[in-house]
Amino acid sequence: MSTMAKFTDEQIAAAKFYAEQQPPADLDPRIEKLVTDVIGRVADKWTMLILDVLAEKGELRFSRLAEAVEGISQKMLTQTLRAMERDGLVKRTIYPVVPPKVEYRLTDLGITLGAAFCGVWVWAANNLDKIEQAREAFDTANER
Repeated sequence: MSTMAKFTDEQIAAAKFYAEQQPPADLDPRIEKLVTDVIGRVADKWTMLILDVLAEKGELRFSRLAEAVEGISQKMLTQTLRAMERDGLVKRTIYPVVPPKVEYRLTDLGITLGAAFCGVWVWAANNLDKIEQAREAFDTANER
């Protein structure tokens, strides 16, 4: 992501809402599995990049999305979009025209997932200097 994401007031409010919540004490095992699955999904850089592009640009055709997500192969874009669609994060719309036209957009669920991770941007902005200093100190101490 070469540019800072632009978040709407609604996304920021949603991020604050999620940040203030406490998980239930009697956590359903299905929720634990879902959290593990979601972390795996968003830990995949392609999912996060696609989320970011669709949040910024709205609905896009496959080819435009491929251009906007630098470095992604057609196969990886297809696989990631299918997984995101299965999870309810992306809506795929097929138009009955020749040649076929397919567009992708974030669902409300996808938008709220992006909002939930909005805090990572804030954390990164607030801790950039500390992380860079820690990395420099580590690299200096481990030069051989």
